[in-house]
Amino acid sequence: MYRELCRHTLFQQQMKLRFLSYMTVACSLLSTVAFVACDDMDDFTTDAASMLTFSEDTIRFDTVITTIGSSTRQIRVYNRNDKGVRIASVRLLHGKDSPFHVNVDGEFLRPETGTQAFDFEIPGQDSIYVFAEVKLPERQTDIPFLMTDSLIFRLENGKEQWVVLTATGQDAWHWHARTFVRDTTLTAGRPFVIYDSLCVAEGATLTLEAGVQLYFHNDAELRLHGRMDVRGTLDRQVVFRGDRTDRLFDYLPYDNTPSRWGGIHIYEESRDNRFRYADIHSATYGIFCDSTGTEGMKLWMENCILHNIGGDGLTLLDCTATVANTQVSNTLGDCIYVVGGDTEFIHCTVAQFYPWEAGRGKALRLGNTRFGMHYPLKRSIYLNCLITGYGEDVMQGEWGDDTEDQWNYYFGHSLLDTVESDDEQRFVNILYDNGDVTPLREGQFRTFDTKNFLYDFRLKPDSRARNLGSPEAAQYYPTDFYGNDRTRETAPCAGCYEFTETNE
Repeated sequence: MYRELCRHTLFQQQMKLRFLSYMTVACSLLSTVAFVACDDMDDFTTDAASMLTFSEDTIRFDTVITTIGSSTRQIRVYNRNDKGVRIASVRLLHGKDSPFHVNVDGEFLRPETGTQAFDFEIPGQDSIYVFAEVKLPERQTDIPFLMTDSLIFRLENGKEQWVVLTATGQDAWHWHARTFVRDTTLTAGRPFVIYDSLCVAEGATLTLEAGVQLYFHNDAELRLHGRMDVRGTLDRQVVFRGDRTDRLFDYLPYDNTPSRWGGIHIYEESRDNRFRYADIHSATYGIFCDSTGTEGMKLWMENCILHNIGGDGLTLLDCTATVANTQVSNTLGDCIYVVGGDTEFIHCTVAQFYPWEAGRGKALRLGNTRFGMHYPLKRSIYLNCLITGYGEDVMQGEWGDDTEDQWNYYFGHSLLDTVESDDEQRFVNILYDNGDVTPLREGQFRTFDTKNFLYDFRLKPDSRARNLGSPEAAQYYPTDFYGNDRTRETAPCAGCYEFTETNE
């Protein structure tokens, strides 16, 4: 017992000595830090030549829908001098009337303080961040308008430095879960922002005149039980897109990314839908047509684009459809998925170069069975088409057992990225892209920018899709997507774009 008590007492004495030693070191360190801090605090300059620099001289916001707050933009404020610089104040030029909201180094410029803040310090060779947002008031106008302000940094040395803030505002009509139960025509002007979904009831027709823009929020869809008549023109296309008008990164608008909204669902009872010069992009799926059989036209598309889709681009399930002069491109699922029905594609560009995931679908999937159900393939025709993509074979058939209708398809005068077929009755005048001849696949297109996700599927001069089409088939559509004459050469190009010298 005595020995244990002695050991315990000795242990306590040792711990006290260690504690005193630690405290001595800590106090020494604190004294050093305090000395350095005081030294740093004193090491500031009021030299008029000591100025700040900025990562950007302007904070820009892309088109902002009024009454809806923007995303946050940021810049960095650098003091590249060896000594520290004090900022006496930072303020917005327009004060409390400014639509911009700014945070400087963690401090908001609040209206109650005149949208200004005071006393910032940036040590030598250091920096701070500035964050900005904007919420623009509605102006009751269809025309986009520009709003500007300036962020003014007044330094302790009396100098002022300015950063410009600018935003383009756009008024919009905001619709929540709207259903059209009678014939309605929408005309161009400010865009329509769709929340929940937009429905057309059975028996009603929704007509979209040239220049109409529909911006869909998140998972909002266009649901057609009735009929849709889209009347776009080359110069004033009808646009179906997401409502994010800002940027994911400085170089990448949200509008260039997929799955920003739902898609267009054409239900079983809907017929005679017509889309002309419709630009449908950045959806979760493009157009899905429910089964109606082959009695009567389900969908007619001319001079349209379906691009950058997070699922299937165009799904035609047991229905009648004609698609011409149309581009379907870059889909996570299949660009075109045809199951049964009576379909024809004339002068279409189908390009499966979806950049966001490697497990992309086919450019064309054609068959007569889906989820174990048989849908008779009455006819599926592909004339003067360009069907290509990243894969060695971007076409696939899905057929039920012992079904005679699986042969009711035809490809003529087209460029196909698939295995060469010896079926000379159903594959006539076909150029196969086997990957050993260039320029094919992505190399034949005018713009193929996978860094900024920008694509232009018009043809380069050396594309082998040139002069591949049938003049007889081109008579149905003698001009291409851009109105170029297809009859000026001995044979037209495959796809929806005719090569011209201005394409270069």
